[in-house]
Amino acid sequence: MNDPCLAENSATSTKMMPLREEVSKIENPENQNMSLPITELSGDSEEHLLQMITSFAQSLSHSKMRCLGYPTNLEFDYEVLAPLLHFHINNAGDPFVGNCFALNSAAFEVCVLEWFAGLWGIDKNQYWGYVTTGGTEGNLHGSLVGREQLPDGILYTSEESHYSLFKIARMYRMQCVKVATLRSGEIDCSDLKASLLAHRDRPAIINLNIGTTMKGAIDDVDLVVQTLQECGFTRDRFYIHCDAALFGLMLPFIKQAPKLSFKKPIGSISTSGHKFIGCPVPCGVIITRLEYIDAMSKDIEIIASRDATITGSRSGHAPIFLWYALKKKGLLGLKKEVEQCMRNADYLRDKLREAGISAMKNEFSNIVVFEKPEDDEFARRWSLACKGTVAHVVVMQHVTVEMLDSFVSEFLQIPSFKH
Repeated sequence: MNDPCLAENSATSTKMMPLREEVSKIENPENQNMSLPITELSGDSEEHLLQMITSFAQSLSHSKMRCLGYPTNLEFDYEVLAPLLHFHINNAGDPFVGNCFALNSAAFEVCVLEWFAGLWGIDKNQYWGYVTTGGTEGNLHGSLVGREQLPDGILYTSEESHYSLFKIARMYRMQCVKVATLRSGEIDCSDLKASLLAHRDRPAIINLNIGTTMKGAIDDVDLVVQTLQECGFTRDRFYIHCDAALFGLMLPFIKQAPKLSFKKPIGSISTSGHKFIGCPVPCGVIITRLEYIDAMSKDIEIIASRDATITGSRSGHAPIFLWYALKKKGLLGLKKEVEQCMRNADYLRDKLREAGISAMKNEFSNIVVFEKPEDDEFARRWSLACKGTVAHVVVMQHVTVEMLDSFVSEFLQIPSFKH
């Protein structure tokens, strides 16, 4: 089948070090504390293991000071939750049903879900959701709900969607139409309209990006709904999933930003917990309409719960991390962090332009896009995300003005940018 979503280019834009080479690098005799291969028949000593972990922690602390390219908040402190690491906490099954494994954190999980449901405007008795392993699982679940509602549906997603969407199309064997984007990265509704009309006999399952991966562009939900209606798609013939991995927690706190709400005819919203909130483990949240879940779940006797999630066993620690952060920050704390990120992103964009480096930033985004540095080592040192001829910095809570100044200063030392 000639499906553009099944023919993603496997080439990478930057050179990657193979894992075996990376392990060999760690085993360098100059770093005696980092002998990672598991070879000791009788086990390693606690003292040596502590040395290795301490060394690795120091390495992470150093890398954190130059981590600019990925949407991960590294500014958090969960020391108070350390006692919970002595327990295996498992939230298998439906969080609203619980399970027969006593060591679960379903009560914390439900509180987190209720908070997100309120943020995105859906009543308590109308939603369902769970804490996922991250944005990809959220997209997996949202796309699955759409397909279960519309088994013959075609998946439409923009060419700037997260790579997980194209993987999902392959996994679910869904016909997929890749839609063109505007210069900003937002979905091009004129191209979407042409595609919808070409397949008007099939229902539409649409993934909308509430912040594209590379440019932070926000697809216009209202315009997409209008386009669907103009093409003759009634409410029972389309399903919209919103991938709000980063911006799902930011837009509600930005003045005049597009409103992300279940008051609109959307079926599901997913976000990541480790991105804006910040968490030591990848996690996320999916919220959908309860009416959809009842039809696609089944009771599982062995866990005394309902099977409605992608995975079986689920981390019971992740919901507690999210609960703790949201409880501690409050709405005002989150708003303050959003404003700080946006302010520093504007600062970086302006500083790059002043230095003669072409840079852009979408209005409601904390992602600054610029021409890709020609120095691969520089890009790796600052953990830049690169695609084609561009790279970006995602200005998160741990990114300070001083870090940005150092970044631009080093950028200007690259021979191609010396004036």
